[in-house]
Amino acid sequence: MIDKQNKNIKLIGIDWGEKRLGVALADSEVGLATPFVVAKNLSELLKIIKTEEIDIIVLGEPQKMRGKTSDINPQFKEFERLLTAKTDLPIELIDERLSSKNADALIGGKKTKAPRDAIAAMIILQTYLDQKYVRDL
Repeated sequence: MIDKQNKNIKLIGIDWGEKRLGVALADSEVGLATPFVVAKNLSELLKIIKTEEIDIIVLGEPQKMRGKTSDINPQFKEFERLLTAKTDLPIELIDERLSSKNADALIGGKKTKAPRDAIAAMIILQTYLDQKYVRDL
């Protein structure tokens, strides 16, 4: 899949959690998100963003099942604020409801090479890719 400007864009998907950050990677040429790692903190995440030469950050935004964001965890809002302050990259927020449950469904049993949080990040990032980069047939 080629971007409209024929430039391959590298994306990172983040499943935010109070204790860890699920990370997935993709590019606009292939259009397929893959689980990458689970980062322990923002500092580790920023190193990944730099090393992987990321162009766009896709951050899963916690929402209530009814779609309300008014009660979003203040720790998430602080994480988003810090991430914005520490990078000049565009940050796209995407509804992450049920991404962890969907990750559990994909994993099935506990025998998997990719941790649940990284798979949830993959789901978040793939949702974004499907919404932004899918072309008309």
